Amino acid sequence: MKKLTVLLLTFMAALAAIAQTATPPVDATASPAERSMAQASRLIEKNPKNFEACNALALALSRRARETSDVKFYAQAEETLQKSFAISPGNFDGERIHVWLLLGKHEFAAAREEAHKLNKKMPDDVMVYGFLTDANIELGNYKEAEDAAQLMLDLRPGNLPGLTRAAYLRELFGDVDGSIELMNMAYQSTPPGETEDRAWILSQIGHLQLMSGRIGEADNTLQQALALFPGYHYALGNLAKVRVEQKRFEDAVNLLQQRYDAAKHAENLYDLAEALELAGHQDQAQKAFAEFETKSRLESVRADNSNRELIFYYADHAQLPAKALDVAEAEYARRHDVFTLDAYAWALHINGRDTEASTQIAAALAVGIRDAKMLRHAGEIALSTGDRVAAERYLLDSTKMNAPGSGQARELLASLSTPKKN
Repeated sequence: MKKLTVLLLTFMAALAAIAQTATPPVDATASPAERSMAQASRLIEKNPKNFEACNALALALSRRARETSDVKFYAQAEETLQKSFAISPGNFDGERIHVWLLLGKHEFAAAREEAHKLNKKMPDDVMVYGFLTDANIELGNYKEAEDAAQLMLDLRPGNLPGLTRAAYLRELFGDVDGSIELMNMAYQSTPPGETEDRAWILSQIGHLQLMSGRIGEADNTLQQALALFPGYHYALGNLAKVRVEQKRFEDAVNLLQQRYDAAKHAENLYDLAEALELAGHQDQAQKAFAEFETKSRLESVRADNSNRELIFYYADHAQLPAKALDVAEAEYARRHDVFTLDAYAWALHINGRDTEASTQIAAALAVGIRDAKMLRHAGEIALSTGDRVAAERYLLDSTKMNAPGSGQARELLASLSTPKKN
């Protein structure tokens, strides 16, 4: 359940239109997805042959997956979508939702292929361009992603899914302020009743503020997200990172434990294990890391995996460089996005293959991303190749960001300035 720069508002507007028929009131305490699920289910009860209602239910279930980080809702959405196709084979809305589900399951290459097919059928469909943007971002095809996102905004200026995708691309290209500006535009345009969408946007803004060193602003923004949507897993994870930067490690543990209790994904357990280690709970941390490794290896061959976390576990905690490289090579065969390139570079580095590592980390940074941890990796790799000038430049850039990863860069940079004792 990695971050995808997708909002469902365009689809949800269509669902709302379907639900305009007289239906009993829905529980006011229900989430937006739960309300949509209830409305669609009632329409299906009235007319089991209503394939549009089946599409609406499948979409609402996939939205519930994002709300809860529970992948079981994707399976339920798939089952519901098959009912839609049984009633109306190949209906376009159903095919779009199918692509959305492929993205949710991290089957990015398949999603890209299916989105291209839909694009040929309907060249002016905004959401299909959105899916092309998402798939290409995750695969590392950034020029294709940028072109698709621009077409979204050209076709329908200011549309919310287009704004959020453009924002994520700006982040990847190094324009964090521009990314925050677009996310704020999206937030202002999102209806107040769409609490999960608004919380998602706030969580992304908080992430951007954190990654650019605005720790206090990130804290406030993420608190707003949790006030809108209590227990929201994206906000909990980002707020825990804020707490780590504030050296409030116990608070970070509590937040990440809350997230893991709600969504027992391997990557969530990895973050919890790291926080436990920082808080000084070594025995608990080792137990959590061991459980993480077991869970992560079991899912390693799936598209929706925790391979990046597994790479860094083997590299930075277990000191098993060969295993880190095995996982990194497998993930690199699937995708070339900047985060995979960074993990692959780090795995190459700890195996002493620094010339290759330099090539991979340079490719990641060439996209434009400003990530303190990635810059620190670049600095350490440059040091290992003997390029001290580049190493100091990377490390200094990392320290200036005052973001996650800057602390270790600062320590390493200080050690380079300390005269060696004879």
